Amino acid sequence: MRFISTFFILIVFSTTAQDINKLTEEHIQENGVQILQDFKTLLSMPNVAFDLPNINKNANHIISELEKREVETKLLRMVGTPPIVYGYYPVESATRTIAFYVHYDGQPVDKTNWTNDPWEPTYYSKAIFESGERMEFPTSFDQINEEHRIYARSAGDDKAPIITILTALDMIQSNEIKVTSNLVFFFEGQEEAGSRQLQQYLNDNRALVDEIDLWLFCDGPIHQSRRPQLVFGVRGVTGMEITTYGPNRPLHSGHYGNWAPVPGQLLSELIASMKDEEGNVIIDGFYDDVEPLSDLEKEALANIPPIDEDLKRELGINNPEGTESYNERLLRPSLTIKGLSSGNTGKLARNVVPATATAAIGMRLVKGCDPEKQKDLVEAHILKQGFHIVREDPDQETRMKYPKIAKVTRSGGYPAARTSMDIPIVQDVIARSKDVAGDDLILMPTLGGSLPLYLFTDELKKPAIILPIANHDNNQHAADENMRIGNLWYGIKLMSALMTMN
Repeated sequence: MRFISTFFILIVFSTTAQDINKLTEEHIQENGVQILQDFKTLLSMPNVAFDLPNINKNANHIISELEKREVETKLLRMVGTPPIVYGYYPVESATRTIAFYVHYDGQPVDKTNWTNDPWEPTYYSKAIFESGERMEFPTSFDQINEEHRIYARSAGDDKAPIITILTALDMIQSNEIKVTSNLVFFFEGQEEAGSRQLQQYLNDNRALVDEIDLWLFCDGPIHQSRRPQLVFGVRGVTGMEITTYGPNRPLHSGHYGNWAPVPGQLLSELIASMKDEEGNVIIDGFYDDVEPLSDLEKEALANIPPIDEDLKRELGINNPEGTESYNERLLRPSLTIKGLSSGNTGKLARNVVPATATAAIGMRLVKGCDPEKQKDLVEAHILKQGFHIVREDPDQETRMKYPKIAKVTRSGGYPAARTSMDIPIVQDVIARSKDVAGDDLILMPTLGGSLPLYLFTDELKKPAIILPIANHDNNQHAADENMRIGNLWYGIKLMSALMTMN
């Protein structure tokens, strides 16, 4: 049962996809200045998940904006946790229910690395790294260029979809367009902090989500080729920290060097044993559980434009890992050394044999890989290299018993997820998205990043598609995060199209 039973009915003559696109473009031209101002207002609210007062300010603002558009709203709350903003736009005689997921929280910031204050949105003629110049926010649509950018935390990840959704609703209502799907809006405030309570929120509110037929995740950037894309899966994520041990205290390297075991050396050799010279993981069984692509997914992969040479130039990389293409590498589980620590370097370097060395290891998983099993495989490899594994720092008895000791601290994580492209409702989304993007649309089987998509595909048993709209160089999670205006307009057109799917 819904918590409100009122129905809002929009009735006009049948509206074609071409009509929707034209009406959306006209709406953007007539309201572009206000759209940017609304975006600026939303971006001005700090939104780090642990900052609950400001997170609640964001949630209440979004609730207010949804209610202005006749959306039934509810804040789903748990003590000490960012709330879920839930909205429901019911339609009489709806043929299905489509949910739009967005997260309204953002990554923490170090203001010293930003060109401008991350909570004071700024407007630029183009990207700062391309010598863009700061401008005043436009006061007429003629002053807006699609290459202009807005700089602020969460401009690209992930407040832009909120503005595109609100604007699409405005366009639909102002033109009295008939909507044939019930629309659900599910805005999370803790995604950048790990979505730790998301599963509980879903379990506690099954009555609100069980009847949803399709989840659309509005997150992420378009393809690096600058072409729009739909993404049908994400990699899972897990990892661990490994600490190796030398003497029980740092030792003078002159007195003990060449005699005392060096933990950094032990750790380096262990890490080096995990990959071959081409960067492939050689841990036994690491690739065994990878679920193969379907024929439709293989065809989609073959149609994705090659970007390796462009990426090599853009990122200053001469020799990428592996022999496959970038797109193909995303379909294999990865093992990455995220950080290394032992002793000091630079001006703080000392002539010592350090007592310990630690590596932080991240693993991205693909469909078929179980997070716990992948960590088991890494531990089995560590044992094969002659290490004794402990969970706490070793005591004297353990040190004297084993020649090589590794403390392994396992982190959490979640599995990968992938939705089949040949499901009828998924085919509808593909067709409708092509009405906006044309033949440039890329169908990407799996995104390189991770989202807890498995909660929806594996536990709720519903298809899920990712709708990226941000520019690929939006600096998400980093300083000077930004949103290209042309991508914002594309997002509005895409949301309008999907909300009015037949």
